[in-house]
Amino acid sequence: MTQLSQLSEAEIEARFHITGARPVGFLLAGYAKEAVQFSIQFGAVADLFLTTLLAVIPERNLLIFDCSGSQEMNRRLLASDRALFVGRPGGIHVQFAVGRVQETIYGGARALAVALPAHVVRLQRREYFRIETPRAKPLEFFGRLGGETVRLPAHDLSVVGVALTASQPPVGIELGVSLDNCHFALPEDRHELFFSAVVRHVTRLEGRSGMVQWRIGLQITNLPAREENRIQRYIARVERERHELSG
Repeated sequence: MTQLSQLSEAEIEARFHITGARPVGFLLAGYAKEAVQFSIQFGAVADLFLTTLLAVIPERNLLIFDCSGSQEMNRRLLASDRALFVGRPGGIHVQFAVGRVQETIYGGARALAVALPAHVVRLQRREYFRIETPRAKPLEFFGRLGGETVRLPAHDLSVVGVALTASQPPVGIELGVSLDNCHFALPEDRHELFFSAVVRHVTRLEGRSGMVQWRIGLQITNLPAREENRIQRYIARVERERHELSG
């Protein structure tokens, strides 16, 4: 099974990209209508903050999105030649690269604008599908690192990885570190799910309000096929419940 983290950006874009002004504009306009959040990454030191897509203006070839609550973060983005948007609307990994960003006014408020990207990467394959865990029934992750227990809420889950949320990364959590005896209990499942994991990213996220959170991405290893099926059943159940609530 090919892991997304093992592919270069060029390989990802070549395999899964959507191209053309009309398809790209239509896709991003749908995300803007749903106020989908993306992380935007930029700069030589990999600055990052969360933003919301606000609108697509096709006649001007523009994407409008929310600015950061940090003026310094906005200044660094405006000075950057390139930025990368990454999000998971509906559990599907979506990313696209853009050029220079400009300040604008949208709906009477300050916002940011950029030319629509030439293409958008949209991964729909089963192994890349992630579901955000329900806030009402959060998954609690447990793992062992250097003899200490790591306990954090899970933000999202797939058969190949789990993302954790933390106000501060636990001591010892860094890229490439392995965690043993990882486990969590899936709702309505009698047995806990056990696996090993490797830290693939530790990302600082800053919202518009200036509040900082950390996202810790783990690659799941040593997971038997029957346990993959348990995760798939959980993802399907959460999706079904959300469709029923929205329908």
